[in-house]
Amino acid sequence: MTQSIRWFSEIGMADLEQVGGKNASLGEMVSNLSALGVAVPDGFATTADAYREFLGATGLAERIDQRLQGLDTDDTIALAEAGREIRALVIEQPFPSALEEEIREAYSTLAAGSGEEASFAVRSSATAEDLPDASFAGQQETFLNVRGIDDVLLAIREVFASLYNDRAIAYRVHHDFEHAAVALSAGVQKMVRSDIGSSGVMFTVDTESGFDQAVFITSAFGLGEGVVQGAVNPDEFYVHKPGLREGRPAILKRQVGEKATKMIYTTDTAVGRTTAFVEVDPAERIRLSLTDEQVTELATQALVIEEHYGRAMDIEWGLDGADGKLYILQARPETVQSRAGNTVEKYLLASRGPVRVEGRAIGARIGAGPVRVLDTIDRMHEFQPGEVLVADMTDPDWEPIMKRASAIVTDRGGRTCHAAIIARELGIPAVVGTGTASRDLADGDEVTVSAAEGDTGYVYEGILDYSVSSSEVDSMPALPTKIMMNVGNPEQAFSFSRLPNSGVGLARLEFIVNRQIGIHPRALLELERLEKDEPEIAAQVAERISAYEGPREFFVQRVAEGVATIAAAFHPEPVIVRMSDFKSNEYANLLAGTLFEPEEENPMIGYRGASRYLSEDFADCFAMECEALRYVREDMGLTNVKLMIPFVRTPAEGKGVIDLLASHGLVRGENGLEVIMMCEIPSNAAVPELFLEHFDGFSIGSNDMTQLTLGLDRDSALVADAFDERDPAVKFMLGRAIEACRAAGKYVGICGQGPSDHPDLAEWLLEQGIASMSLNPDTVVDTWLRLAKLSGGQGGGEVG
Repeated sequence: MTQSIRWFSEIGMADLEQVGGKNASLGEMVSNLSALGVAVPDGFATTADAYREFLGATGLAERIDQRLQGLDTDDTIALAEAGREIRALVIEQPFPSALEEEIREAYSTLAAGSGEEASFAVRSSATAEDLPDASFAGQQETFLNVRGIDDVLLAIREVFASLYNDRAIAYRVHHDFEHAAVALSAGVQKMVRSDIGSSGVMFTVDTESGFDQAVFITSAFGLGEGVVQGAVNPDEFYVHKPGLREGRPAILKRQVGEKATKMIYTTDTAVGRTTAFVEVDPAERIRLSLTDEQVTELATQALVIEEHYGRAMDIEWGLDGADGKLYILQARPETVQSRAGNTVEKYLLASRGPVRVEGRAIGARIGAGPVRVLDTIDRMHEFQPGEVLVADMTDPDWEPIMKRASAIVTDRGGRTCHAAIIARELGIPAVVGTGTASRDLADGDEVTVSAAEGDTGYVYEGILDYSVSSSEVDSMPALPTKIMMNVGNPEQAFSFSRLPNSGVGLARLEFIVNRQIGIHPRALLELERLEKDEPEIAAQVAERISAYEGPREFFVQRVAEGVATIAAAFHPEPVIVRMSDFKSNEYANLLAGTLFEPEEENPMIGYRGASRYLSEDFADCFAMECEALRYVREDMGLTNVKLMIPFVRTPAEGKGVIDLLASHGLVRGENGLEVIMMCEIPSNAAVPELFLEHFDGFSIGSNDMTQLTLGLDRDSALVADAFDERDPAVKFMLGRAIEACRAAGKYVGICGQGPSDHPDLAEWLLEQGIASMSLNPDTVVDTWLRLAKLSGGQGGGEVG
């Protein structure tokens, strides 16, 4: 005897063939994870047997099979006609009386425990859906805010019909699934009131890089379909798993999304789907849609789910605005990064043209071609293979042509929207959430779409040359020196960490300040004065910091996020963070910078580095940097962070900075804190022993050491040709520094450009016994292999 209805509490992953991947997963969590804090709204599912009875008892199954035989799914017009006919047949077909009665009884039980105002979601769950090796995301329909048994019955038939959406028919054909082999289960589940709360999607792996030690969360106000469809540019959060397990503050990143619209319930109950998009109040858009506590709770639930399933997961969630609780709405296997191997591909532009639009980068690839702007599915037949698809947002109905695109660009959507998921699955670069692409680009425009430059994706004018390199990173030969990386952009830290490495030899704090702050630190500390004297500038500052408690909190939290992201990406390998080394002319380029910076004839040897930290004018700014670094090390537990002090002119200055750090709670030697000195001034190499009394070692800055040793400005075209880190005088300085550190038993590395640009210099440094070389990421593999040949693969630097 077949069973038509199963409650979530009665099913699990063993029932996938009867209730499909989505409903089986809901049942699995209700049955096994509720006691562990994973909250899933109650509900029931119709079975595959019920679906087959619905089709078979009326002869519909045979008629559908005949209609699909010989259908060319690449013919979009024929596909649309067939799909439309089949769906109409299914929706108009009444249920067999016994099946309808079972659904009515189950609904009555569910509604009785849900309250008078309750509404329900009716979700599709295909028996071939949400498998580890295939993503059917968005192929079938979901109906939200369904009220009353009659609308529930209609929604179930519409769910059944959605197995024959154009996109679903084409997807099965392209992935070699037999149509008749896939059945559909409808899940009827109590709605979470996220229409008055927030919702989104989270992954237990970074969707772009495959970094598996962070939970990635997207969130926006209103129902989650807005995020999934790509109609909303959501907030984004990253949470470090090891810190989460230790009960420490673990949020690595908070990014405010545009959130211009949200999906809510409507009052029109005449139709089954009663939702609508409305504008979000501008005052709400600029605040985060989740608190830190809610982000942490969500990430904790994600960890429980991942550990139960034993694999990376893609999870939909909702925050109920009525009861204030967080609920898990779906959980399925992540299907892109989980299939990735150990080959790292790197796309690199040979040159850049004017930027037409920019948005969120998807896929870490580059594509190029003529633009095709489509504003409706009815024009899909116009699309030609190799074109760049540009649209407001890409509905799942567009899947038949998405696979033909060289790249995809959308006005709306975040990194977990359907367009992004499909682009990753197809291996196509995408730039989503541009805001204006469909208006700023026109049919026939030749463009290059780059999603290979960090979180921000760019659409460049023209067809640009680019290269693609791949590296197997399972194992690298041993070296007598460690190969580290220079990482300035936290957005690229996760992807760079996949390269073979022994940590980060240089993380520049000024890069983080420039990208994540963009405001002179004194302007933040003196905002009240600016409001009186410079109201226009003060208004710009206030706008940028609006999502934070105050200006100081903005600086400390944003700097901490940038440092923590890099530290987490490479944990437990060391990450050497150089405290800010802006020159006065560079600080002046920040918002309000000209109000606080002196004009210097030669900023390169002026008010910078250690002397700036020790000055009264900068004391409070340096205190904020120290607070951020202390938070990362002490509160977040990322003690792999080491500090580096730049441009120390005299040993007395070095001691002064060490004492200053200690006064801010960063005590050298305490909790494993090491403080490295940047060796970049001839005085550092002339009397290295005196400087080493105060530091745990040197990191050689070959750029400034070369300029100051040879007395030239490498930015001056008149003398730049003489700039060469391999000059005998420069090598003498480098040799002195290496020898002194080795004699004192202290760390010595190099983080300047030299060994990245000059393989022979890297070989010379190896011969001198340098402990580490920190290279530009794009030179790591080649330099490593070259040095391995020179050293004969001897040493302790093996990775893999």
